[in-house]
Amino acid sequence: MSGLTGVVACETSICSIEEGTLRYRGYTIDDLAYKASFEEIIYLLWYGRLPNRLELIALKQDLTESAVLPPKIYDLLRLYAPWGNAMAKLRTCVSFLTHFDDEVMDHSFAADHRKAVRIMARMAAIVAAIERIRTDLEPIEPDAIKFSSLAEMFLWLLKGEKPEPIAVKAMDLCLVLHAEHELNASTFASRVTVSTMSDIYSGIVSAIGTLKGALHGNANEQVANMLEEIGDIGRVEEYIAAKIANQERIMGFGHRVYKNGDPRAKHLKALAKELGEYSGDTRWYDMSEKIERIVYESKGLRPNVDFYSASVYTYLGIPRDLFTLIFATSRTSGWMAHILEQHDNNKLIRPRAKYIGKKHQEWLPVEER
Repeated sequence: MSGLTGVVACETSICSIEEGTLRYRGYTIDDLAYKASFEEIIYLLWYGRLPNRLELIALKQDLTESAVLPPKIYDLLRLYAPWGNAMAKLRTCVSFLTHFDDEVMDHSFAADHRKAVRIMARMAAIVAAIERIRTDLEPIEPDAIKFSSLAEMFLWLLKGEKPEPIAVKAMDLCLVLHAEHELNASTFASRVTVSTMSDIYSGIVSAIGTLKGALHGNANEQVANMLEEIGDIGRVEEYIAAKIANQERIMGFGHRVYKNGDPRAKHLKALAKELGEYSGDTRWYDMSEKIERIVYESKGLRPNVDFYSASVYTYLGIPRDLFTLIFATSRTSGWMAHILEQHDNNKLIRPRAKYIGKKHQEWLPVEER
């Protein structure tokens, strides 16, 4: 079947999408969105249950302590041109981390979980370092500051100052909503890689390389480009009408799995409205809300997770080409959960292909071709 649509490739207890409802380990995303912190989501995805208070404190401390990057990562990032592709930088840095981990080929349960914490924390630190180094700013060492959460740590390392509580709340919610999404393309890539008993880092690199593709990971960046191109709410109707008339794709709408709307979108819509009102500039939210209404009335399509996340990240002052890197930072929690599950009961993933080429060809000597 084209694109393996509808094909079941594995069994998992991590995430389900049934009848339009997204669940992490049985908890609906609506229940988790404003009740769970991202650290609680990480623990839930990796261990199959919510942490108690002491376990949550320990995980937060482990993440903060593990976020310190080897100095050579900074040296590597300084070799890149400032305008170099940010996802390519992230992919290479995660691969480079392999050389600084003595447990890289230890597939035991304990070692896998220690590596999971290190990679999870360092993803956030790498993304922040990419931005600071390319703008001629010194990276901030995370061990010098006491952080309340991974979301706060990321924003602090990125901006160089303590973020406002509303910004931390917004980032934490984005991390929760993007954390896991069943067997999407990048998750499948990570499971295939580690099913060969390759190392965890290779699994994450495979996932990042897959997420880098325009059909998977950078839709929210394209939504932001669209909003900037429109520029003003008065131009929305004309712009979208032209897109529809020319049968051009409107980014941020529709989903391969959700036919009646992405359950994550409404949470990001509410967050975009809150951030717009807090900043005193609702232009991005207003344009997005009008686009949503027109597209639904014209095409019957509802927004997906990428549509309003573009406005949220813009209100947070995050550079546009980092949007997908934040997605990758969040989704590392889900990728890692699937990698750990794959290692727990591993079998090499080796599907077959249906041959549709020519058959019964006869060999001809080169003189007769």
